[in-house]
Amino acid sequence: MTPATDFIYAYRIMRLPLLDAGGAPIGKIDDIVVVPGRGNEAPRVLGFVASSQRRRIFVTAARVASLDNTGVRLKSYDIDLNPFRLREGERLLGADVFDKKHGDETVVDVALHHQGGHNPVWSVAKVRLAKRGALLARPTFRLVEWNELAALFAPATPVAAEAARLRNMHPSDVATFIAALPIEQRRTIAAAMDDERLADVLEELPEDEQLRLIEGLDLDRLNSVFDEMEFDDLADLLGKMGIEQRTQVLESMDEDDADTMRQLLSWPEGTAGALMTPEVIVLSPEATVAEALAHVRDPERHASIAAQVFVTHGPHEPPTGGYMGVVHFQRLLREPPQTKLKDCVQHEPTIPPTMPERDVMTRLATYNLLSVAVVDAGNHLLGAITVDDVLDRALPGDWRRAQIAPSVAHHPASHPTSHTINPSTSQATEQHTARSQQ
Repeated sequence: MTPATDFIYAYRIMRLPLLDAGGAPIGKIDDIVVVPGRGNEAPRVLGFVASSQRRRIFVTAARVASLDNTGVRLKSYDIDLNPFRLREGERLLGADVFDKKHGDETVVDVALHHQGGHNPVWSVAKVRLAKRGALLARPTFRLVEWNELAALFAPATPVAAEAARLRNMHPSDVATFIAALPIEQRRTIAAAMDDERLADVLEELPEDEQLRLIEGLDLDRLNSVFDEMEFDDLADLLGKMGIEQRTQVLESMDEDDADTMRQLLSWPEGTAGALMTPEVIVLSPEATVAEALAHVRDPERHASIAAQVFVTHGPHEPPTGGYMGVVHFQRLLREPPQTKLKDCVQHEPTIPPTMPERDVMTRLATYNLLSVAVVDAGNHLLGAITVDDVLDRALPGDWRRAQIAPSVAHHPASHPTSHTINPSTSQATEQHTARSQQ
């Protein structure tokens, strides 16, 4: 049982201001989006609907730094102003759950429980019900466990149920499952996924499969999904698009992001420049270990990126000023918080952006590196290549198809109709997931 003091009530949240990272108001929270949990797990908060600049927008829960009586504070200063669209399987607490009848009682509020950790989440804990008595009599209230009213949060369709089941699986397992489905079913599932989840799955698929999966999505949806993807993965995908579609996507992107994409796309395929990511942690030599650890702790950073901090002179956005070296996470943990990065920097091999990717693999293996800095002729840091990036390239192009072949042989995915999910294929995927976790 969760103590009542740990609850955050939805009714109150839906009247709070939306704040940027500095605490300045940039909008107002209008509603809360929840999605079904997996199995018997409680529904969780996917994000918040807010009014900002006369637009109704969506803010994913992953971008929220704190939620208290002062407001919903974001981790950054920027927001996505694309209009909010409710997707299949999602519920709005205010619009879809509040005022619903349960016998002679009415839903008047929902209590949310905050779970901290590496990826903090808010989940539905309890539902507050009101019962009105005789004429003019004051109503009576009671608080019940969410599962007593589970039907309020249950997926409305088989597709929504499948999207909920896949939501909490590892993206690689979801990609394996989707690759075994007929193309129309893949697109149906993709349309039902939230942007962040679809982005995660796309990053696990080969580019040709990515293109087939997103075919039919409108430009606004594409931009929302692409905004959640890593730059290097997105560059690979855009490179496989037709010129007309790629131009449309780039023109609709944020100007800075579009410039970054164009720079990555300018490098020939098969080179370090095409393989690198510019989304690395870059700090000044005068920055402290405490500052570096604050960046490393950011839950939105991939583990491979957060494993080290690159030290350069200003500017600190690629292409940076003069490159000095790297400080690994383990070294940061051993040093006093006020130690300057210049006093613990390590000098490791770097590579030019023109290096063939096969030589990049050799360089990482030779020096047992988790990542390698990519610098130009002027010693400016352009980005980095992590070992997980080169692993994708080292595997055969059909490795995922080979992985799912046995499951498909026993549970062919070609039988289902266009808007139903093959239960046998789903079962096979669950078994695969269970085996991978053992």
